[in-house]
Amino acid sequence: MARILIVDDEERIGFLLSETLSDLGHRSTYETDGSRALDALRKTSYDLVITDLRMEPVSGMEIVRAVAELDGTDVAVLTAHGSTSSAVQAMKAGAVDYLQKPLDLDEMTLWIERWEKSRRLAARAERMEEDLAAVADDDFIGTSPPVEELRTLVERVARTDATVIVLGESGTGKELVARAIHRASSRATRPFVATNCAALTETLLESELFGHEKGAFTGAYKQRIGRFELAEGGTLFLDEIGEISGGFQAKLLRALEQHEIVRVGAAEPIKVDARVVAATNRNLQDEVNAGRFREDLFFRLNVFPITVPPLRDRLSDIGLLAAHFLEKLGYAERALSDDVLAALRNYHWPGNIRELRNILERATILAGGGKLQADHMGFLPGLARKSTVSPVTHDAPADVRSVDGLEEAERQMIVKALETSGGNKSLAARQLKITRRVLYTKLRKYGLEG
Repeated sequence: MARILIVDDEERIGFLLSETLSDLGHRSTYETDGSRALDALRKTSYDLVITDLRMEPVSGMEIVRAVAELDGTDVAVLTAHGSTSSAVQAMKAGAVDYLQKPLDLDEMTLWIERWEKSRRLAARAERMEEDLAAVADDDFIGTSPPVEELRTLVERVARTDATVIVLGESGTGKELVARAIHRASSRATRPFVATNCAALTETLLESELFGHEKGAFTGAYKQRIGRFELAEGGTLFLDEIGEISGGFQAKLLRALEQHEIVRVGAAEPIKVDARVVAATNRNLQDEVNAGRFREDLFFRLNVFPITVPPLRDRLSDIGLLAAHFLEKLGYAERALSDDVLAALRNYHWPGNIRELRNILERATILAGGGKLQADHMGFLPGLARKSTVSPVTHDAPADVRSVDGLEEAERQMIVKALETSGGNKSLAARQLKITRRVLYTKLRKYGLEG
């Protein structure tokens, strides 16, 4: 269902088109004056605007230009038979298509159906591209009993629309669980929208989730669509839900119970259809007992709790996880020695999977192109350390065990390789014993692309 605005100075045409679109299930309205149409565009978000070109004093071309500046709104123009030149100018200004008068309502219906289909396909392609870029590790890696149990829970709850709360320590992969639920659900072709609740103040979080109207507060220069609306028909992931303030908890509870939100600065509620999956590393029952979290919101979120196991409870998966991360880093050819693998499995992993990934990345820097050995893992407690940087062929800072030192060592190695290769990136990558893809990633990271 789309929200559509018709703009035509002939009221009969505006009314007829609006009624036809409403019969097709769309939320449609019309304006007979261009200036009122511009006001409507400033106050309300539309998916499509259909405007006549010949109007006074505000022309249809002005409507087209105004819509072209809006995100997420298409515009089509109505033009008299034989006036294709003006329609072409409108399309150059941002219109997606033109419709000729006199209108045939059957043709209009077919056009709307084609527009809806193309919009869905474009949105789906954009979401797939975003997912591929944002979720490089978007799979459960492992065969341990805790992981198999986790998969079973995800598969079962994904078939429903139940609200899910994902629990677990930091770094265990709670967002991966949320994405897996979305992919396995009937909402998989619709958006997955993630928000980190801990990163925003109460005011900003309300605007982020519910949206705001232009002028709602200082700095609100234009209307903003909130995450609930962006996740329409799909899944909204609320990470770090335990961090939201008491004042906003009541507003979120109403949104979950009533399936509607009110944009900041607006009066009318908007119906929303987004499945909510929340996550936290806090014990929400303890938070409720301490008076920091509303009990009614806790019960509303706690319909189906899923606990992600910490890495120390699935140590048999270390080898598979390490191989996976090394491949993502471009070092798939590097096998882990037995002593390294044993050391990784003996560590308690307070930072969980995130810590494992970071340690492996640091180790590849120290290895300098060779096989990963125990001395490259020297920053793990209990591992022998023969030499900190002996395998590294390029000069590096002495203190490479700190994060800053490691990054500076890596940067200097890359600069040196580029110098010795005369700027040939393929040759530099071979000298560093990494792939060109990894090299280009590092060049962007350190601002060495020029």
